[in-house]
This record gives sequence, structure tokens and C-alpha cells, in this order.
Amino acid sequence: MRTYWLEEFGDIEKLAVREVSMPEPGANQILVRVRATSLNRRDTMILNGTYPLTPRVGIVPLSDGAGEVVAVGDGVRRFAVGDRVTGSYFARWIDGRMHPGIVDQLGCTLDGMLGEYALLDEQWAVRLPDHLSWQEAATFTCAGLTAWSALTGAEVPKPGQWVLVIGSGGVALFALQFAKLMGCRVAAVTSRAEKADRLLALGADLVIASVETPEWGMKLREATGGIDLVVETGGPATFRQSLIASTLYGRIVLLTVQDKSGKSVEIPGAVYQRSLVTIGRLFVGSRNGLEAMLAAVATHRLKPIVDKIFPFAEARAAYRHFDQGDVFGKVVIEGA
Repeated sequence: MRTYWLEEFGDIEKLAVREVSMPEPGANQILVRVRATSLNRRDTMILNGTYPLTPRVGIVPLSDGAGEVVAVGDGVRRFAVGDRVTGSYFARWIDGRMHPGIVDQLGCTLDGMLGEYALLDEQWAVRLPDHLSWQEAATFTCAGLTAWSALTGAEVPKPGQWVLVIGSGGVALFALQFAKLMGCRVAAVTSRAEKADRLLALGADLVIASVETPEWGMKLREATGGIDLVVETGGPATFRQSLIASTLYGRIVLLTVQDKSGKSVEIPGAVYQRSLVTIGRLFVGSRNGLEAMLAAVATHRLKPIVDKIFPFAEARAAYRHFDQGDVFGKVVIEGA
């Protein structure tokens, strides 16, 4: 079978295709015919050698993928041949709190999904909703669960409260969609004015183009009375304005701590000393969280936003397209 692997780290030329023997599932394992995969920011960081968790040399990349079970090993109880499945980002994190013993990730320390087939422990996988195409189903593992976890954490926003999303990447658009399902009002900030109509069509109640209004924080605060929850994916470029936009007791879920150049988020003391905003972090989520999110997706028949689909043979082009940054939704790679 054909599979991609990272023979080294540093640039796109290190992403190579190789022929390997078809794996056979051992005890408690399932063999998945991969029908589609998708990219996340962490995948470009792993490729470039800038990801905080050290990847394994020779790793099969990508945490996000969807396919059907074609064989099962002895002792498998959770799945049968023909089941539609996706993998869980932190493969060993079933529930509860994260700890160092369960940090292994698909596509980083464990082989991921960018191949014709993927061999997974049955505990690493979850079932997919039936209404999703393969391309759609391949988008939820990282960005979808991150957005879901941001909205369903310690303090869930109430219907009518304001949620702020930044940009038009996978996490931002999933957060917009999930927030609307929860009855929240959504403000969106985009660097491209031409994306405003698309964000409004997805349900955003208010859209601001930062290129036209660079100091958008106070404008948002005045228009909304203060943002209750910020899903902060912009990092150093947007954090100050997110803090200004927040209501007195607002919450900011800080997902991007550094930009591509290595610049880190800084807390502006003059702004923060006038605020009681809670700033929190999260790491994607557990398998139980993924199952809960997909149950909501199935109930509401929610569809993700796909930016562009690439053939399996053009995985490098998919990486390049994703890395240039001007995407609206998820970048998907077809199965082989």
C-alpha cells in the first residue's frame, strides 16, 4: 500500500510517498481503509520542526482522517467490518484530565492517517455520523473538537451571550457553527473584508474586517456590551483587541500562543488591570469529548465548511495551500 511519511523535518520536500506491506490487525486493533484526511496548523508545525511535542522520525502524518473498517483483530468489541470511523487526536486520552502519560498523538508520535490504510487500536477510534461524506467526516478530529471543547468547558456560554471567533480557519468556523447551535450570538473578525458575507451566511451576527478597523476591540465591546467568550485563534496579532472586546467577567480561550515568527502573546497590563477576564488554555480534547461532539453533529446534521479538496497524489500541494493561510474552512486530501 502507499503511505506518506516524514523522513526528516524542515520543509515540504521531506514529505514522501513509499510502498509498504499491507498491515494486519493484531489483538484489539482495527484496519481502516482511509477515504479522506484533512490538515491542521499543527501538521505544518510538525513538518517544519516547530511543534512542541517531538514527532517520531518516519511518522505517517495527519491526525484527521475518515474511513471504513475493513478488518479487525482478536478481541475487538467496539467495531465491526464496515463501520465508518475516525481517529481520536490524543489516542490514549479517553476521558478525565490530560496528564503526561497520555500525550501521544496521531500523526506525531503515533502513525497518522495519510495513507491508503491506517492501523488503529480500537480504543483510538470513534464512529462517524452517517450524514457526512468522507471528505466532510475527515475534518472534525482536531479543529472540530478544539472548538467544541472551547465552548463546552468549565463555563458554557448561555443562549443569547456573545461569542467571538477570529479568522476563517477550521477552528473559527466550527466555533461559529457550534455557538449558533447553542443559541449564542456570534461576532467574527476577519482580515479580509470579502469574507464578511460568507461569515454572515454561516450565521455570524456581526462581522468586522480588521483591515478596515485595526482597533476593533472597543468597537465590538460597544456593539455587543462586551464579549462573553473569545475563541482566540489569532495569537499575538489579535489578543490585545480580544481582551479589550471582552466583558468584565468574560473568558478568553487562548488557542494560539505564538505566531509563525515565534512572537508570543503578551498580556497588556494597562488593559488587563481594568478587567476580570479569565484566560484559559486547552489541548483539543478527549475521546469522550469527540464522541459527544459527533453526537451533536449527528443530531443537528451539521456540515463542516470545506475550503478545497486535493487528490491523494497532491498532498504536498495541499500542505502548500494550507500554509499560505488564506483559507475558508478545512483543506482536505482524498484517499488513494
